[in-house]
Amino acid sequence: MRAALFGAFVAALATLPGLGTGTLWDNSETAYGEVAREILLTHDWVVMHLNLAPWFIQPPLYFWIAALFAKFFGVGSFALRLPSALATVAMGATIGYATTRLAGPRVGMYGAVVLSTSLMQAVIGRMAIMDAMLDLAVAIGILAIFRAFTGGRPARSVLGAAVAIALGILVKGPVAFVIVVLVIVPWLVWERLAGARVTNPSARVWLLAVALLLAIDAPWFALLYAHAGRAALEQLIGHYTFGRYLGTIENQGGPVWYYVPVVILGFFPWIAYLPGAVAAAWRQARAPDGLSVHVARLALVWSVVPFVFFSLARTKLPNYLALELPALAMLVALWFDQLALGERRRSAMIATAVIPLTIGVVAIAIAMYAHDAHIIAGTEAVIGDLTTMGAIILAGSIATLALLWARKTESAPYAFAATAIVMVTYTILVAEPHTERYKPVPVLASIVRQHARDDDVIAIQGVAGGYGLIFYTRPPVSIVGADENAHAIICSAGRVFLITSAQRARADAIDGREEHVVATSGNDVLLLFTSPRPEPARC
Repeated sequence: MRAALFGAFVAALATLPGLGTGTLWDNSETAYGEVAREILLTHDWVVMHLNLAPWFIQPPLYFWIAALFAKFFGVGSFALRLPSALATVAMGATIGYATTRLAGPRVGMYGAVVLSTSLMQAVIGRMAIMDAMLDLAVAIGILAIFRAFTGGRPARSVLGAAVAIALGILVKGPVAFVIVVLVIVPWLVWERLAGARVTNPSARVWLLAVALLLAIDAPWFALLYAHAGRAALEQLIGHYTFGRYLGTIENQGGPVWYYVPVVILGFFPWIAYLPGAVAAAWRQARAPDGLSVHVARLALVWSVVPFVFFSLARTKLPNYLALELPALAMLVALWFDQLALGERRRSAMIATAVIPLTIGVVAIAIAMYAHDAHIIAGTEAVIGDLTTMGAIILAGSIATLALLWARKTESAPYAFAATAIVMVTYTILVAEPHTERYKPVPVLASIVRQHARDDDVIAIQGVAGGYGLIFYTRPPVSIVGADENAHAIICSAGRVFLITSAQRARADAIDGREEHVVATSGNDVLLLFTSPRPEPARC
C-alpha cells in the first residue's frame, strides 16, 4: 500500500497541476468534450450526440463521467480532463501496488516513478480523451490474469480482470479485451514452452468472469440497439473498431515504423535506460523459474506484442501505444532493482552519460512526428521551450551520474525522477500556455458568443477546429470542407457568422449579402454576413 500511495502521489504531481489551464486541443479533445456536454444538453445518456446528431464512434463511459464532472464543476478544461487525470493517478497506484506484490517494494516504487514521469503518460493524463481510462483497464486486466496464473487467488483475480475489461470495453470498445488476450496468450505459451509451473483457474471461474463481463456491458449495448437500431452497433463496432484496424479512418495513417519515434518520445526521459533494461530482462526471462522470471517474460511480451499489433494497423495515433507504457516501466524498474543490488552499475553510468545523445534522438523523433502530423510551424515556434526541457533533463542526468559514481545506486533513479517531474511541470505551466496563440478558433468563438443571436447561423470553412467552434459556441454549427461552397449556408439566414481563411475571405463574394470582417486571428478571419433587407432575400 505504501508503494501504491507513493505511485499515486508521483502521478498526481505530474498530472494535476494546472489541469484546467488553457483551452482544449483540437480535434479529439474538443470533439469528446462536446459529446460530454451534449449529454447535459440533450439529457440522453444512451445515444451520444455531436453537433446535435447521433454519434456512434466511441462507447459512453468516459462521456458519462466527464458529463457528471462538468455538471458539478462546470463545462471546461478541468472537468473534462479530470477523468483522465484520476485514471492516471490510479495507474500510478496500480503499478506501484502490483509490481510490489510481484517483484518487491523497490521494484514497485521504481515502476510507479518511471511510469508516472514518462512524457506520454503525463500528457495523456492531462487530455480530455478516454485513453488514460482504457490504459488503466487494460493494465488491471493483464496484471490480474497474470496474478491468477501465478498463484494469486485465481477466482478473485479473474473476476477482477473481468470487471476491468468490461469497463475498458465501455470506454473504448473491444480493443480492451483484444489487447489483454494478445498479451496474456503469448506470455502463457512462453511459460508452457519453458516448462514453468502455472496455476489454471477452473472453467467455472472463467464462466463466471464471462457472465460478469456481459452483465456490465450488455445493458448499454442493448439500450443502444433499442434506441438507434442495428446500424449504430455496426458503425460503432464494425466501422470504428475493426474498420479502424483494417482501414484508414479520418486520414490517420502512417508508415509501419510510425511508432518508433512515438516510443522514443513517449518514454522520454527514461528511454536511455530501456535498451539495457530489455537486454537484462531477456537474460532474466531465460532462467528456469521464479516469480521475477514470470514478471520479466510478461513485461517483454507486453512491450513487444502491442507495438507490433498497432504498427500493422492501418489507422495510427500516438496515444494507442500508451497501452504498453506500464510494461516499459516494469522493465526499467527491474533493471534499476538489479542496479540497487550492486549489479549493472557500469551499464547505468554509460546509459546516463549518453543521455545528451538521447536528447538529440528525441529531437529527431519530434521532428519526424511533427513532419508526419503537419505541425512543423508550431514545433519551430516552441523550440525555446524544447531547449529548456532538454537542459533540465541534462542537469538531472549529471546529478544522477554523480550519485552512481558515488555508489548511491538506490537513490539515483529517484533523482532522475525528480528531474522528470520538473520537466513535466515546466511543460505544463510554461510551455503549454505558449501554444495558445496557435489556437485561433477559441478566440474567434468567444467573439461569436458575445455577438450571436439565437437565430444566427454559425459556420466554419476550410479551417481546423470545427469541433472546437461547436464546443466554444453552441450546436448546431455548419462545418464546410475547404473545397465546398458555403453559398447555401450563407444564404440560409439573415445573419451568418463564418470562420474561414483570410485568402478565401478575399476570394469569395455573395450577391445579396453584406460581408463584414469582425475579427482576425493568425491566418483565419471571422466574417459576418447580413442581409440588407429586414427579411432575408434569396441569394
